[in-house]
Amino acid sequence: EITDYFSRIHEAVSSISFKVSPNPGDPAGYLMEWPSSNVGPSPLSDPKAFVLSATSLLTPMIKPSSSSAAPKEKASSTSVYPLLQLTPLLKPDISTELPALTAVLRSLATPAFAHARWTFTAGYFNMTPEVRALLLATQPARATVVAASPWANGFYGSKGISGLLPAAYTLLSRRFLEAVARAGLSDQIALKEWRRGTVNEPGGWTYHAKGLWVTLPGEEAPSVALVGSSNYTKRSYSLDLEANLLIVTRDQGLMGKLGAEEKWLQEYATVMTRDDYARSERRVGLQ
Repeated sequence: EITDYFSRIHEAVSSISFKVSPNPGDPAGYLMEWPSSNVGPSPLSDPKAFVLSATSLLTPMIKPSSSSAAPKEKASSTSVYPLLQLTPLLKPDISTELPALTAVLRSLATPAFAHARWTFTAGYFNMTPEVRALLLATQPARATVVAASPWANGFYGSKGISGLLPAAYTLLSRRFLEAVARAGLSDQIALKEWRRGTVNEPGGWTYHAKGLWVTLPGEEAPSVALVGSSNYTKRSYSLDLEANLLIVTRDQGLMGKLGAEEKWLQEYATVMTRDDYARSERRVGLQ
């Protein structure tokens, strides 16, 4: 049922997308065209009509009508909620990924969930100010943020302005630790950098994991998890198309697997401190 749902989303988005075909005779090497079978006009020819047609197509898939009734099945210990962030295609924007994330984090900041444990990670360490504030408001018993080391960043060593991005993410990591310290949470929230070799060298890996794993007070493994494509950045929530899943479970076996995944993600991660970012080789400046 879940894969069928995302298959329908994929087909719908494909029906409002350009077709790109190889074309050696073109200077760009490809041909981009708007198929006549597409739903609605091209966004280049009529942006407003394109958004209207996209909204009409996708709204029923994101927000089912109140008359639709789910089939009655035996009670399950696990619920899975598909979440979509399709802001550029919707007017009004009824995207569900950011509201779900903020709802989870706001719940963790309430007294009922004080001293929960969580792990948060994103491929690019550039979370929105709102997400950062919500993470710091949770008052966890223990929490970990995993970020890519500059040497595990896909832009490491690239030419032009993009080559400055790993250093920019380092600056944001340092500022995050400073915010943690100001909030008096240095003993509760750790920042780790993930590195396995060096990008573009033999055996070098990039890091692009993303998600949130939550272990509730008094429990030993996560029972809530958010996984998917969002990087939790301003770009994700304004320009990109993202798909996530919110998993809520009481199944002990699944909770154990989520805990193992949470631990495995940190196998090549090292705890960072403000002193680490003060070292000369980690200082950020224009190169």
